[in-house]
Amino acid sequence: MRSVGLIAEYNPFHNGHRHHLRESLRVAGADAAVAVMSGHFLQRGEPALVDKWRRAEMALRAGVSLVVEIPLPWACNSAPLFADGAVRSLSQLGVDALCFGSEAGTLEPLEACAELVERHRPDIEDATRQRLRQGENYPVARAGIVAELAGDDSLAAFLATPNNILGVEYLRALNKHVPAMTPLTIQRVGAGYHDLGATGEIASATGIRHMLAAGEAVGKYLPPTCLPLLEDAMAEGAVPDDDILFRLIVQALQRVDHLPSIYQYPESDGIGKRFYQALQVAGNMKGLIDHCKAKQLTRTRIQRLMVYALLDLDAGLMKEILECGPLYLHVLGHDKRGEAVLAGCRDSCEIPLVGNYSRIRNALTRYYGRGTEKSRLAHEMLAIELRATRTYGLLLKKWPGGNRNLDFYRDVIRTG
Repeated sequence: MRSVGLIAEYNPFHNGHRHHLRESLRVAGADAAVAVMSGHFLQRGEPALVDKWRRAEMALRAGVSLVVEIPLPWACNSAPLFADGAVRSLSQLGVDALCFGSEAGTLEPLEACAELVERHRPDIEDATRQRLRQGENYPVARAGIVAELAGDDSLAAFLATPNNILGVEYLRALNKHVPAMTPLTIQRVGAGYHDLGATGEIASATGIRHMLAAGEAVGKYLPPTCLPLLEDAMAEGAVPDDDILFRLIVQALQRVDHLPSIYQYPESDGIGKRFYQALQVAGNMKGLIDHCKAKQLTRTRIQRLMVYALLDLDAGLMKEILECGPLYLHVLGHDKRGEAVLAGCRDSCEIPLVGNYSRIRNALTRYYGRGTEKSRLAHEMLAIELRATRTYGLLLKKWPGGNRNLDFYRDVIRTG
């Protein structure tokens, strides 16, 4: 069975995702689509609109065959690390190709940028640090440097688009970890990533979330099979509350003496002081972020730093985990074809594939051995995932009751 890999957040799954899914299956000549998807906290440092199981079920109802969670250390991180974790996850699942959406719509310019970035990586990193100190933010600095190296000013605009940025990083990760996997790209259609408006029946996930916040109907922008899951979550109050998020973030950031040990804080000049000052005057999440922003600090980076503090992610431990790579993968759901994909990759998969977490600690110890370094890191990675799920439960407008360690109680979703 030929399978194509997708990298996604599905926040929520909408008609643009359905187009990408169908086109990916077509251009790859695939029988099954395998999605690796962010869990409860996303690449841009935000809690997901609905929990990972509902989003996985949306994808399955729309035609994805297998949904596996991208571990949090990569899912909530910069584009290069997000891509690295997603591609490494897909490489364990035996997919034949990776198909991603891009503004470019063709591989050639993306491959040229990926090769250029890799070839000049030390110079680009040094020049980026200099520009950051001069007040530029990371995306602008990076795009400008690559354009200068290529002698092509148009590349700055090309690399300023979100999906092209990720596309370049996917190609770099493929070349590094799994060069045998075929890269494919399709043109992104309809509304852009940050657009709040819609084009026909396609709106961006950002636009849909803004419509929901404004009390507007979004039914025409979601596949009919997905809409009830979103509507039920909204009706149940199973969505994050910004006021609760604000209070928990404030509580985390007030631990000023602890911040230097948190992931990426030592690399962020003066961020602890900036956050402390913002806490004295901000009344909500928007105000907190606005008071923290600076030329070299994008909203996305600020949000990620806040999530790292909220989840108490230790800098040294995160570095160890990121260097080691995913040590297990959490299977969220599958249909019959997805079950066949799992059966086909179990012998070649180099890390455990886990469904319900009821026996995960014993499984990790059996796989890596008692007291080994990899066993230690696997259990630390598990602790981070469990903390993320519990924290997400605290953010919901209405908690339905029961144990917040939902990873132990939610079974793999099976459809079809």
